[in-house]
Amino acid sequence: MKGKRFENMNGVRHGKVLKDLRQWRKERKEKIKDLSYVVPTCEQKEIDFLRSNREKTTITWIGHSTFLIQMGGFNLLTDPVWSERMGLERRLAPPGLRMQELPCIDAVLISHSHYDHMDMRTLRAFKDTPLYVPEGLSGKLRARGYAHVTELSWWGHVQLGGIELHFVPAQHWTRRTPFDINRSHWGGWVIQPATRTDVEREAVYFVGDSGYFPGFQRIGERFAIRYALMPIGAYEPEWFMSLQHVSPEQAIQAFIDVQAEEFIPMHYGAFRLADDTPREALDRLYAEWSKRELPIDKLRVLKHGETLIKS
Repeated sequence: MKGKRFENMNGVRHGKVLKDLRQWRKERKEKIKDLSYVVPTCEQKEIDFLRSNREKTTITWIGHSTFLIQMGGFNLLTDPVWSERMGLERRLAPPGLRMQELPCIDAVLISHSHYDHMDMRTLRAFKDTPLYVPEGLSGKLRARGYAHVTELSWWGHVQLGGIELHFVPAQHWTRRTPFDINRSHWGGWVIQPATRTDVEREAVYFVGDSGYFPGFQRIGERFAIRYALMPIGAYEPEWFMSLQHVSPEQAIQAFIDVQAEEFIPMHYGAFRLADDTPREALDRLYAEWSKRELPIDKLRVLKHGETLIKS
């Protein structure tokens, strides 16, 4: 495993160089953006219910790609980030729940090693919590004192009591230093009951970060997905971002590809990682949803801290 570099399906590479980054910075200076819109915070949070719930499936959006997902009596956190800064950028809105408001967390799921998804400052609070991570990351975490780390490759899965955690492909890349480009993998997570019926779609699909790719169809063929937690932000400029981040329109196509029943947008509104704004991402999402004449009740735009309880 030492020295292994991971790849995307079909060999797609990010392939951007310093020249491209300079061009993006030049374009960014010429753009005038309205940054006044802030994703609202839910006023009536389900804190007491979340602490006592051991039966219902729930999804609570903390912000960015951080969710509290409850299924089968387990409390799971995805890509936990409570930090106030990401690089030079301050957080645009506070986390929907404070860390002390969480129920006891049974497992943390990491999609990939980029700083806005694997935040070591936040992870310190979960040193005694089982971590489930992509292939190539366990050694780095164990070296930092994390003893309970399970590493999965694409299509690998583990069972926790009555639920299964499946690590599935995405189209992305990783780097934390100049020396570890693609030394660990990237992907999404499908969480589903270990005992399933053919009557109801029950799986929760946390996409992580991804460009649009054929893997969405393959994931939809393997799992009966109820909720797709789909990224919609950090797509502009699209000539720079499209291989690694879906646009809102591509996110809807991915939602259709995976045959999910309900769409929950994420990866917008917490940090300014690209040129698009939260308002622009939502406007494009709503416009494309309407254009495709999809049922509006299947688009579940959550506030920070809002909980969706599966009926």
